[in-house]
Amino acid sequence: MRTEAADRPTERARARRGSSRKLPFDIDEVMRRLRRATKKHTPAAMFQLADEGYDGVFEQLVACIISIRTYEEVTLPTARRLFSIARTPAQMSQLSPAQIDELIRPCTFHAPKAKQIHAIATRCVEEFKGDLPPERDVVLSFRGVGPKCANLALGIGAGKPLGVPVDIHVHRVTNRWGIVSGRTPEQTMVELELILAKKYWLEINRLLVPFGKFVCTARLPTCSTCPVVRYCGQVGVTAHA
Repeated sequence: MRTEAADRPTERARARRGSSRKLPFDIDEVMRRLRRATKKHTPAAMFQLADEGYDGVFEQLVACIISIRTYEEVTLPTARRLFSIARTPAQMSQLSPAQIDELIRPCTFHAPKAKQIHAIATRCVEEFKGDLPPERDVVLSFRGVGPKCANLALGIGAGKPLGVPVDIHVHRVTNRWGIVSGRTPEQTMVELELILAKKYWLEINRLLVPFGKFVCTARLPTCSTCPVVRYCGQVGVTAHA
């Protein structure tokens, strides 16, 4: 015969079950935890360059173009090398596409990127008096510039976060949390802009790039030590460290 005490779960059992139960998603608390967790990691490339003084809209856009399909460890020195020669549209337009190509050669798809950068610089000189207007429509009108680069360039370079910059890390992590279900980064961007307060639109990229690289990785995320696992739906996670 079972006693009432036997039917009652122990405190340890309750604690064990409670530790695996996911709490309602609290974006404010999650962001606080992410800030603490990413302090020890190198900032995402665009933010690192901004900290070094390369914080204009044009510089940020050029750096973002360099970063496409390129590791951050390559993006940073490549952007610095280019900016040591030319930082403004006027200076960049004076270089030939071949000269730009030589300066950014370590990055992926350097030849088409060099032509793209030169075309953007030339248009800025010819149409915008040597400046790049901090307007989303203008930035997106440049051939090959997508929402991620536009949102980063305007968010960092002009303090105008007009959209969420969604790269592969932001896409993967927020879908893994279960707060969005976008099949592409563009779909994830649209969903995040509907649910995130604007004050987090830029910061979520700043935090989730290092977080996605070192904690919530594509393969074997370190869920056992993740600071936000209690809020995470672990969608699609089949194995973790």
